[in-house]
Amino acid sequence: MANQTEQSQKPRKERGPKGPQGPSIWMQLAMAFAVFLVLSTGYSLLREYISPQSESVPLSQIAIDIEAGKILTITVEGDNVTAEYKDETTKTSRKETEASFTETLKNYNISEESIAAVAIEIRDEGGVRFWFLTLAPLILPIVLLFGIIWFLSRQMRGAGMQAFTFGRSLARLISPEDHAQRVTFADVAGAKEAKEELTEIVDFLKNPRKFIQIGARIPKGVILMGAPGTGKTLLARAVAGEAGVPFFTISGSEFVEMFVGVGASRVRDLFETAKKTAPAIVFIDEIDAVGRVRGTGVGGGNDEREQTLNQILVEMDGFEPNEKVIVMAATNRPDVLDPALLRPGRFDRRVTIDLPDRKDREEILKVHARQKPLGPDVKLAVIAERTPGFSGADLGNLMNEGAILAARENRKELAQFDLIRSIEKVMLGPERRSHVLNKKEKEITAYHEAGHALISSVLPYADPVHKISIISRGRAAGYTLKLPFEDKKMQSRREFLDDIAVSLGGYVAEKMVFDDVTTGAANDLQVLSAIARDMVTRYGMSEKMGTIAYEAGQGRTLFGAGIESGEISQEVAAQIDAEVKRIIDAAHKKAEGVLKRHRKALDAIAEKLIEIETIERDDFEKILIAHGITPKKKEDIEHQPLA
Repeated sequence: MANQTEQSQKPRKERGPKGPQGPSIWMQLAMAFAVFLVLSTGYSLLREYISPQSESVPLSQIAIDIEAGKILTITVEGDNVTAEYKDETTKTSRKETEASFTETLKNYNISEESIAAVAIEIRDEGGVRFWFLTLAPLILPIVLLFGIIWFLSRQMRGAGMQAFTFGRSLARLISPEDHAQRVTFADVAGAKEAKEELTEIVDFLKNPRKFIQIGARIPKGVILMGAPGTGKTLLARAVAGEAGVPFFTISGSEFVEMFVGVGASRVRDLFETAKKTAPAIVFIDEIDAVGRVRGTGVGGGNDEREQTLNQILVEMDGFEPNEKVIVMAATNRPDVLDPALLRPGRFDRRVTIDLPDRKDREEILKVHARQKPLGPDVKLAVIAERTPGFSGADLGNLMNEGAILAARENRKELAQFDLIRSIEKVMLGPERRSHVLNKKEKEITAYHEAGHALISSVLPYADPVHKISIISRGRAAGYTLKLPFEDKKMQSRREFLDDIAVSLGGYVAEKMVFDDVTTGAANDLQVLSAIARDMVTRYGMSEKMGTIAYEAGQGRTLFGAGIESGEISQEVAAQIDAEVKRIIDAAHKKAEGVLKRHRKALDAIAEKLIEIETIERDDFEKILIAHGITPKKKEDIEHQPLA
């Protein structure tokens, strides 16, 4: 069971696994030997077919048969004699090299009349057949040997032979003539400010003279910062597509290898290639893989990652103003980058790409819906309202999941119901209809989710509830979907406190109704504990601990300097733990008070869940009104004061 907020699960970026290893050297040799046997057998059969076997007899026997009149024709080819008999048999023999065939017959005392009765044909020894039979035994083994060597070297090229290509850049080139892969700003929805920042980069690549004449210096490096899935790579490709220039793309991890100096060599090769095709854009994705702060002591003095970063710094600082090569990079962690990367002259233009707001989400959904047939009831504006916190990648996955659901049910168009279901599938995972709860577990789950929903509806700073379900999805046995009326960029102290109380709603409801607790509240406890600790250590929302940031967010590096949790004393750590516990205990009392005051409403919600398993927003608000609770409205939220 989990209390789901507006934050969606972000898709992981995964690398494809390496392909299976090739056969061993002994297996390759066995295969080559088998090929040799097959070719040898084939050659023997071919030679037997070209030169059919015939009976070989002495030349004296041929002479006796000529005298007896048994032979029709005789063919002499060099020293080889072939006689065709009247009974359609063929016999071969060999004559003396120095004498002609007729002289040899006369030496055997054959009469001229008998010789004249036989058609004798003299052929020169040569032609294709002669040369093939003569040279094949010499040439075929050589050809076969070279074939085996070529085959083995081709198989080993991925291992030992690859050492000769380590220093080459692994960047992939997208040519401006490749219209199938070309992306423009029209294909990128939302991110208005980011596109405005990048428009001048496009202008410089198209018309650099306008900037150079007035003495302006265009940024040499542009770093795109934002959460995963917000479209950083897509924007970089759009800049190249708008400017019509070559686009070199490579991941930061592709520079680093096990051999020292390989990364620096690849950097040099990449920039040399880009300069030859200038104007061009070099895009380094996940640059934090090589651009982290130096001097941390990890890897020693000859750290390959640091050598690669040094080479990138040198290459960027060595650009001439007229070379028209712009470096773009993307990262989710700008706080861990080395300060030398971000100084003027390198990545001096920083473009932040935020998660899309409601209007941007609607535009992104329209882009992803271009190739999908939508039904008449589809309203993308409603889907955009129900997906706060979704990134562009999440929205693309949402549309794809909706299409899969429609195709699974053999329908030709996407319906609104498909997209609604896909929202929950992207956030929580697919429904697990086979995961059937017994009667007791179903009752516990119903009260657990009813506790979340009721407290969220009563507390003034909690988000309104849109749906409650006790149908298993992903790892959750049930879920309460609560979404804000509008997107929020900031969260107040009061909102945090109410969120902690809502997260405790399931735990308190179980303890109040069943006088026991289950493992279903494990995820809730983890979430609320993290919120309470962040309030104390990061946001300065504790009067006792004061306005001090005791921990750095999202890591251990802040503006190039390390901030370790171990830097605080044990006494301060104990005070932090005590303050976190005080906040959680206060929220526990608040949640317990709400459920005791509205126990009848809690029972009504749980009974309805046990009956129909899923309660939508309209039906839920009817239950609240029936028990004297006024549902939240957008106007009420707008007039609430901050903490």
